[in-house]
Amino acid sequence: MLDQGGKTQGVNTKAGNPLDWDDFRFVLAIVRGGSVSAAAKQLGVDHATVIRRVDRLEGHLSAKLFDRRKTGYLLTEAGQRVADSAEAMESTIVANQEAVGGSRAHLTGTVRIGAPDGFGSHFLASRLLKFTERYPDLDLQLVATARLFSLSKREADIAISLTMPKEGRVVGRKLLDYSLGLYAAPAYLDRAPAIKGRSDLPGHRFVGYIEELLFTPELDYLPQVSPKISAKFRSANLIAQLNATLAGFGIAVLPHFMATAHPELRPVLPEEITISRTFWLLMHADSKDLARIRAVADYIYETVESERALFSGR
Repeated sequence: MLDQGGKTQGVNTKAGNPLDWDDFRFVLAIVRGGSVSAAAKQLGVDHATVIRRVDRLEGHLSAKLFDRRKTGYLLTEAGQRVADSAEAMESTIVANQEAVGGSRAHLTGTVRIGAPDGFGSHFLASRLLKFTERYPDLDLQLVATARLFSLSKREADIAISLTMPKEGRVVGRKLLDYSLGLYAAPAYLDRAPAIKGRSDLPGHRFVGYIEELLFTPELDYLPQVSPKISAKFRSANLIAQLNATLAGFGIAVLPHFMATAHPELRPVLPEEITISRTFWLLMHADSKDLARIRAVADYIYETVESERALFSGR
C-alpha cells in the first residue's frame, strides 16, 4: 500500500520495522542474473544498493538468503523459499497488470525449454525470434536433444515430450498429433530396386535409431513399418538421420514437418504407411503459473497451432 508520501509500505516484522516488498525484486534479480553485478545492471542501480537491499530483507526475515562465495551468491534453503514466493508475487502482479491495464507485461529472467532434437532444432528454434522481440529482457535457453527432461530437478522449465508422465508433480497439455512417413533421396531411390508395396521393403537399406539409446519407445518406428527390416545406419540424433537420408544412404521414418522442408526427398509408400505420434507440453506444477514460464508456454502453443497443417504433411 502507499502512504501519504506515495512510498510503498509493507507489513511490520517482529522487530517492528516495515517490510518493503520491493526488496524481493533484488533477490530475484540476483537469482536470475547469477551475480550482484548482473542484478545491479538489470535493475539500473549500483552494486552497493543491491547488497544493501538484500541485507535489509535478511534482517527483516531473520534468515540468511544467500551464501556469499567467491564464485557468486548461492541460494540457501530459506533463500529458495523467498525466491519462489517472489516469483509468485511477480506473476500475480503481471496477471493483474494485463487484466486491468491491458498492457503487455515486462518480463525478465530465464526460461529453459527442453525439446526433442527434431522439434527443437528444426521447428522451434527459428520461430522464437518473434517472442524475443515481444519480451526483449527475457532470456530463452533451448536444449534440443533426444532425452527426457526432469522438471522436478529443474533441468528445464518447459519440456516438449512424446508422452504424458503417469506420476510426479507435472502438468501437461497436448500440443498436437503429428504424422511421420517413409522418405528417401533420389540418390538412393534411383539406384535401388523399385518399391511397389510393403513386401518390397526388406530388400532395402534403412536409416534409424540406435535401439539401446532410445529414450522413449515411441521412437521405435521400424518394427511398426515391418518386422523384417532393420537399420544399416543408426544414430540417436534425428538431425543426423535426416542428413544421412539426404545424402542417399537409405530410407528413413521422418516427421512430415521436417521432410517437407526438403522437397528433394521423395515419400515412399505414402498411401500405405503412415505413423502418428503426439507432442505434449509439460511444466512443473509449482512453476506453471509463473508469468515468464506461462508466456513462453502460451507462445509455443500458439505457434504450433498456427502451423498445424505442417505437422500433418499437408
